Amino acid sequence: MKPLVLVDIDGVLNPLGRPSADFRRYRCVLEGETYTVHLNPRHGTWLLELAVRAGAELVWATTWEHHANEWIAPRLGLPTLPVIRVAQDRPSEVGEMFKTPHVAEYVRGRPFVWFDDLLFSADERYLRDHPDVGDFFLVQIDPKTGLTRQHFDLATEWLTLSGFSQGP
Repeated sequence: MKPLVLVDIDGVLNPLGRPSADFRRYRCVLEGETYTVHLNPRHGTWLLELAVRAGAELVWATTWEHHANEWIAPRLGLPTLPVIRVAQDRPSEVGEMFKTPHVAEYVRGRPFVWFDDLLFSADERYLRDHPDVGDFFLVQIDPKTGLTRQHFDLATEWLTLSGFSQGP
């Protein structure tokens, strides 16, 4: 099965700390609210490279939901991506983050890498115990710094060991 690469925005592509010089600042308006986001254009290149190498599908797993395709994807050079709806409408079962049950339903047994800043042991436990979740690799991002090349290297290594990567 074609693997998935799930991507969060705030704390991952948009660091919550002071961004490095590699990031560009954007102001966007979502539903009447103005937000400032800092984006690194290399992230789009790295995500596309990872997807091509692994034959994977990129998917948004973010509270931005469909707004990610409008505001984030074009600024990173990404195409329109599928979106996992992650409404905060469920009580926690084992202490997992609100997105985790939605991710479990979406993946339907497909292997996946998930880049997020709010992944902890309860999320891993929930996913391991869910009947519709197959192999996965959670990449927890430090929200102050956001996504780094090392995170991509970890994901590439997991996809390679899992038999998905098609070489450099």
